[in-house]
Amino acid sequence: MAIVLRGEMKMINGNKRVFTLNENETPGLAPLSFSCRLGECRSELMPLLSEVSKVVSSGGTLSQTLKLVLELLQKHLQVIRAMITLYDASCDQIFIHESFGLSAEEVEKGVYAPGEGITGRVIETRQPIIVPNIADDPMFLNRTGSWNKARDSQLSFICVPIIRGVKVMGTLGIERVYNNEQLRYLDLEVLRVIAAIIAQAVELHLLERAHQRILRTQPALHHSGSNLFDTGDIIGRSRPMMAVYRLLEKVSRARTTVLILGESGVGKERIASAIHHNSYCANGPFVKFNCASLPESVIESELFGHEKGAFTGAISRRAGRFEDADGGTIFLDEVGELSPSAQAKLLRVLQERSFERVGSNETLKVNVRILAATHRNLSEMVAQGAFREDLFYRLNVFPIDIPPLRERGSDILILADYFTNHFAGEQGVDVPTIATPALNLLLNYQWPGNVRELENVMERAVLLADEGMIHSYHLPINLQPMNTIVIQNEGLEARLARVEYDLIVEALTKYQGNVSRAADFLGMTRRALGLRLSRYQLNYKDYREVGLR
Repeated sequence: MAIVLRGEMKMINGNKRVFTLNENETPGLAPLSFSCRLGECRSELMPLLSEVSKVVSSGGTLSQTLKLVLELLQKHLQVIRAMITLYDASCDQIFIHESFGLSAEEVEKGVYAPGEGITGRVIETRQPIIVPNIADDPMFLNRTGSWNKARDSQLSFICVPIIRGVKVMGTLGIERVYNNEQLRYLDLEVLRVIAAIIAQAVELHLLERAHQRILRTQPALHHSGSNLFDTGDIIGRSRPMMAVYRLLEKVSRARTTVLILGESGVGKERIASAIHHNSYCANGPFVKFNCASLPESVIESELFGHEKGAFTGAISRRAGRFEDADGGTIFLDEVGELSPSAQAKLLRVLQERSFERVGSNETLKVNVRILAATHRNLSEMVAQGAFREDLFYRLNVFPIDIPPLRERGSDILILADYFTNHFAGEQGVDVPTIATPALNLLLNYQWPGNVRELENVMERAVLLADEGMIHSYHLPINLQPMNTIVIQNEGLEARLARVEYDLIVEALTKYQGNVSRAADFLGMTRRALGLRLSRYQLNYKDYREVGLR
């Protein structure tokens, strides 16, 4: 039987040895019905997948489950070594969680960064990789030290990503000798199916691990923000935020003009505040001005001040924001909204640190550091003639791009927990626990409103969580899954249905889609639970992940 795999041979480091399948192309189950004409019999593939599914559904710790899965791979596929790695987004590292054929010392050495080596490349690209002969491939790092050239020169390496939704959570890799090229491709497909089966168990483990880390670090988190840089009330430990902190550390103590870029709600004002309070002028004033909050007719007066009688209503002389900020820092938020005339005056201040009040010929000198921010694309505005090119280059001396919340991984959990504690204290209530289904919703939402939206969501949830627990039905409707059909009304029946729905989801999650065990946990019969699954349009298979998705 011929195998048709859609993919491509890729040149990596000048070596055409790595085969990658296209991410969205998953061949069907036809290759799994292979005959024994490849030198090894693969007629028992379906029993293998069935055994793996049973192991995952039986419960137990993740380590116990994955250890049994690897033993099944050794039994059915005769692998020499196998490993399952997990990706910890909080520290941006990939580590070996369970292995076969590796010593404890070798496992400890198996730590990678995304993009590093074959395992790191699989995490980074979300695509499986086949290395026909690891002895000839420069990407193979032998980080564990387990590979021996004399003994293992003919080994191949197959590595597939463990993916749940849009998240890459780790990899599944095996090493063994193949005498048939097609057999390698067949085993890659087997590994992809197994990775899909174990994906939910891995996700729950990482979720619990992240939440426990938050609970352990709560005291330090509430008293000193990130503890890595004096960022005031900025919270975040993800890889993108660590890059931002490094930039802040370099620019804060300079006099350089900084342009802070990012979507609305990412915390640009807090970044500006952190720069000021770590700067040479930290003891001076920090003046904030939103360029989009006032009509064009009064912006110049607000920024540069005015003389008495300069215009109708100017009954006395008034200092502008630049005068108020003398000896300190001025933060111009939404600088892309300035009018052309205000842009011209701002350009002069940037160049000469001087200006005139509206209605005056007297030139004023100021010693002020300028920080600006915008959510707009100033380069495009310059091309369209909506923003002065010379002003753009004056502002864009040291740009800092703040990542949106959806790209900050575990920061979502850290921020959610921080806001929960903050609003519980503000409202004088006990700090509620965030239930697992609610955590899943928070992690899977795209957060178009970024940190500001998350703050509002958690304030609402703390108000509604009168039982000491934030459930998924306490979150706004736009965070709810599409099949949550019972939250349209606010009557007693609807509220009871929301509670029931959430408890069922939590039970299915806890027992990986095992309906019988979930029913026992909920104190009901399997048939009764089945009726409720139909009512709420829940499919237990979504919590089990037993097939190709």
